[in-house]
Amino acid sequence: MSDKRVMAAHWKKMLVILLAAQALLMGHSFEEEDVPDEWILLHVVQGQIGAGNYSYLRLNHEGKIVLQMQSLKGDADLYVSDMTLHPSFDEYELQSVTCGQDVVYVPAHFRRPVGIGIYGHPSHLESEFEMKVYYDRTIVDYPFAEASYNPEEMETSQKRTHSAEDQSQDEESIFWTILIGILKLILEILF
Repeated sequence: MSDKRVMAAHWKKMLVILLAAQALLMGHSFEEEDVPDEWILLHVVQGQIGAGNYSYLRLNHEGKIVLQMQSLKGDADLYVSDMTLHPSFDEYELQSVTCGQDVVYVPAHFRRPVGIGIYGHPSHLESEFEMKVYYDRTIVDYPFAEASYNPEEMETSQKRTHSAEDQSQDEESIFWTILIGILKLILEILF
């Protein structure tokens, strides 16, 4: 019996350490100093969304825009389109579907207004989110830009870049989902 108590105490300590580390990582990811100087905060939008529902916003600002959304409770996902004002997981041009911070870079060439869909993942009855909308005033000089400008080629390259980012975010999301599942299982066994 004594071994079980020692083991339970050990696992409790490990759980506290893991949860503290996760809280530090999440807190660090949204510090204001992490935002580049070239980004100008335009809006902060907060809201709630029910499981399996969408909330829609319109983006009218011209230029390169960065949408940075944090799920404060539950899991809200972000879908963006310049083809429809009601993007969804079936119809979108850009997306971010992580369990934490979602970021979408809206290019300057997207037609305005841009549709923004915020989806409440069904894994939670309700999700709360905060989205910061930044104007990215970074100027990128491409040598020979006029001679080699091809919007279709740039869009394909951008989609490849975003799909690599989305894949790494998905892998991170799967890791945290598995880790939380294991921790829940350990807690059920111990208590």
